[in-house]
Amino acid sequence: MEAQIEHAVGILGDPYSSQSLKEQAFDYLNQLKSDPQGWQTCTSLVVRTPRSPEVLRMACLEVVNYAVHTQGLDGASLAYLRDSLLQYVRQTYGPEPQQEVDPAHLQNKLTQTLTYLFVFLYQDGWQSFLDDFLELSGLSSNTDNVNGVIFYLRILSSIHDEIADMLLTRQSGEAKRNTDLKDQLRAQDIYKVADSWKQLLIRYSSNPTVVDLVLKVISKWVSWMDISLVVSQDMLNLLLPLVGNASQFNGDHRVRDAAIDTLTQISGKKMRAQDKVEMISFLNLREIVAELVATPALNEYKGTSQYDTDLAEAVANLVNTVISDIVRALEDSQITTDTRNLANQHLHSFLPFLLRFFSDEYDEVCSTVIPALTDLLTFLRKLGQLSQEYSDVLPPILNAIISKMRYDETATWGNEDEQTDEAEFQELRRKLQNLQKTIAAIDQSLYMGTLSNLVATTFQSLDQQGSGMDWRDLDLALYEMYLFGELALPNQGLGTKSQPSGEASERLVVMMKKMVESGISNLEHPAILLQYMEICVRYCVVFETNQEYIPVVLESFVRLVHHNHVRIKTRSWYLFHRFVKHLRAQVGNVAETVIQSIADLLPIKAEVPSEEADDDMSSDESDHSADALFTSQLYLFEAIGCIASTASTPADKQALYARSVMDPLFRDMEEHLPRAESGDTQAILQIHHIVMALGTLAHGFSDWTPGSNASGLRGPPDQAVSREFSRAAEAILIALNQLSTSAEVRTACRSAFSRLLGVLGSAVLPQLPQWIEGLLSQSSSKDEMAMFLRLLDQVVFGFKSEIYDVLNILLTPLLQRIFTGLAEPIVGTDDDIQLAELRREYLSFIQIILNNGLDGVLISQANQGSFETMVSSITDIAKALDHLGPSRLAFNVMARMSAIWGGRDVATISQNPTAPTGPPEPAIPGFDRFMIERFHSVCWDVMCNPNFRPQDAQSKQVLVEISLLEQVIYTKTGDSFIQHLQENQFRTHGVNGDEFLRSLTTSTDKKGFSNYLQTLLKSWQR
Repeated sequence: MEAQIEHAVGILGDPYSSQSLKEQAFDYLNQLKSDPQGWQTCTSLVVRTPRSPEVLRMACLEVVNYAVHTQGLDGASLAYLRDSLLQYVRQTYGPEPQQEVDPAHLQNKLTQTLTYLFVFLYQDGWQSFLDDFLELSGLSSNTDNVNGVIFYLRILSSIHDEIADMLLTRQSGEAKRNTDLKDQLRAQDIYKVADSWKQLLIRYSSNPTVVDLVLKVISKWVSWMDISLVVSQDMLNLLLPLVGNASQFNGDHRVRDAAIDTLTQISGKKMRAQDKVEMISFLNLREIVAELVATPALNEYKGTSQYDTDLAEAVANLVNTVISDIVRALEDSQITTDTRNLANQHLHSFLPFLLRFFSDEYDEVCSTVIPALTDLLTFLRKLGQLSQEYSDVLPPILNAIISKMRYDETATWGNEDEQTDEAEFQELRRKLQNLQKTIAAIDQSLYMGTLSNLVATTFQSLDQQGSGMDWRDLDLALYEMYLFGELALPNQGLGTKSQPSGEASERLVVMMKKMVESGISNLEHPAILLQYMEICVRYCVVFETNQEYIPVVLESFVRLVHHNHVRIKTRSWYLFHRFVKHLRAQVGNVAETVIQSIADLLPIKAEVPSEEADDDMSSDESDHSADALFTSQLYLFEAIGCIASTASTPADKQALYARSVMDPLFRDMEEHLPRAESGDTQAILQIHHIVMALGTLAHGFSDWTPGSNASGLRGPPDQAVSREFSRAAEAILIALNQLSTSAEVRTACRSAFSRLLGVLGSAVLPQLPQWIEGLLSQSSSKDEMAMFLRLLDQVVFGFKSEIYDVLNILLTPLLQRIFTGLAEPIVGTDDDIQLAELRREYLSFIQIILNNGLDGVLISQANQGSFETMVSSITDIAKALDHLGPSRLAFNVMARMSAIWGGRDVATISQNPTAPTGPPEPAIPGFDRFMIERFHSVCWDVMCNPNFRPQDAQSKQVLVEISLLEQVIYTKTGDSFIQHLQENQFRTHGVNGDEFLRSLTTSTDKKGFSNYLQTLLKSWQR
């Protein structure tokens, strides 16, 4: 077997081996893991002399690891493995080694194997585990052995990772095992381990690698060992000199950073609040941090390239840990007054360090202490009324937060090379915003005063300095103003929906006035212009009561929508739309001027994306694409619709404005249609864009939808306006008729149709056959059909009193298109999903017809030829259990048909039912037999289907609809139905007829009969 293993590993390591040969070798090694004898052979290959190649030993250790970890080796096997590996380790890493040490990756794998053996044998079979590996260090024989020391420390580190790492999720059995192992370590070996650390720190004080490893092991073990073994004077005498002292290791900072991390882990160890506060004093942490902060690396070199960010982050982490623990102690209601006083002293002494690192120019350092600052502010918020000593803490914190929100001096805005930095800064701002909100909740007056002063001072500086002012200061003031509005108008922003603050609202109005008066919109920096527009839109409610400022803001918007910076241009088009939509009542008087001012932005220039376009471009880059530019351009069309259709604008003027925008689009469409018909890609895209623009303009004029009673929606416009949009509908239908094979044109036309409904109202009805002809072409997908049916639901519901004649004409051709879509073969998962959606929308469409008194069209003379196919399609969907949602809907439709066309009730469902009163009286002759033979039989086809599982949630819903349909059939047909049941289902399926009929006729609760059917079906399945 040894030769086979060596051969397989050789194949995998040979770059010239064929792929098939490598796959065979890989499969062999995988099978070797499950071979009961494989691990023994692999052990021999690992420890044999002369040594096996590294790659072979690595592969063999992998097999051994797998065996120890998963195969449950017996005691004898584990003992054999223990003896073999221990002998190998002594020969390689002992004080008198007989061979070279393994490379680092092999040491890691060997350490992992030995750790697994520790887990299984330490309590029974290898109690001397730590003694054996401590012996490698040479401490007991007073011999230097760096390799043995490093291996011993690797073992200690690996033991912690296996049994005590809190970041790993473990099963309950493993957790108990690990607890038992830690208990035994604490009872048996922890003292000698801790003593070995002290000896190693003394003996190898000049070896940075050993010292670094010792400190890292202490950092790990301290969380679950007796703290007194580490927090002792002799240990601290060894540890503290290492903190901040890199000079003795020739600039090697590993030891310093590890020492600070060790101190952090010691400080963060869980213990009683009183003990923690006392330990902070004992360790003299304030002085240690003060000395570190005063070092040249963090003080003299601050702001230079020599500034040590790693050290700053390490010390910040220590400060973060200490302050979080202090706050936790202060939150403990059980601590004594003395302890609380001492904790408060610590808090105030550490607060300058917290602010120092929070204000650090490097965001990584700042982010390190945000958790502690969050804990502190949360604690203060819970206190409610603050004492003076706590109140005094807030102003410097708020000032530090505001300062940190400013772009630093090296930042440039809009530089594509710095997009990652920009995203990280905005993420930091979001965190800072949360801190600021907490301060606002603690001390609202402080928050309002500080931000008001910042904004006022900034605008005052702007008055004095003009365009020479640093854009970063302006950006900060505007950003804070943007956030301030959440306090003044919480329902306008992202804040909680609490009562707005009257004083804050007054201050916001002052800020808004000052911002508009400052002329800030005339500055050049894009960041400032964007902030200005965002604020105007977000808090445009201010302008409702200060209308004298609207013309100034509107003029600035008209100017900014022409800006040549792409980010400003595209964003301003959207914000302009939002602004005029909200203030449409106040801007109607300048509609003509505004429309003329932005008319030059309305010509559409469709650009076909190049084949080289990068599909993986970032979101920011995609904002520059032609497609994204057009999407933004659509907001201009909607904005014009909003401005042009105000109540104060006469109908003839509204029509004129609509015509002035649409006529150029009509000419453009007429020009491009011939090329589009011949397949020109650019021309087709141009038609798509024009149709979308016409639909969006219509939406601006009216966002009403048929049948909607929602408040705030404007109804259909005056007939003069509707006539103009009728021309748009005719133009779109011409394009649709000529380009119905283009999916993107159909998509645009479907969107335009949905938006034209609001401006055309019932005038759209005569055009419906043409819309159906174009939107449900032979090229239409099932997905398109489903989406159009959803639109037709709106039309039918909204115009139910006027649509009968049109619906009567178009129903049969519409159904024929749907039947074709339902019958198409399924290819792939997407097709299957689309089929389910089409079934659902088709049945919903039939439901809408039935529920709105239009059922006559389904059985009219014009549509009788489709009736049988329609019923068959419904029953087929009901029986299709691959999609239970549509199946449930199909039974509901059958129940509705039965209720409408079944005639008067000849039987009743009640707790004390009476006998049926006579023969059925269907509204359609013969429909009583039709219900029994067609609808009833489908119910039993589904219930008898072995794939129907009534215990599933969706199947239960289907069963509820089946039970309701059965009861409707009974109420309409009475004795005829009972006789049919007795002669067919009861006899065929061995059903207890009395029980069935009792449940059928007495279950007034809609789930009563379905529960009976569920029990019946379960009995069949048993």
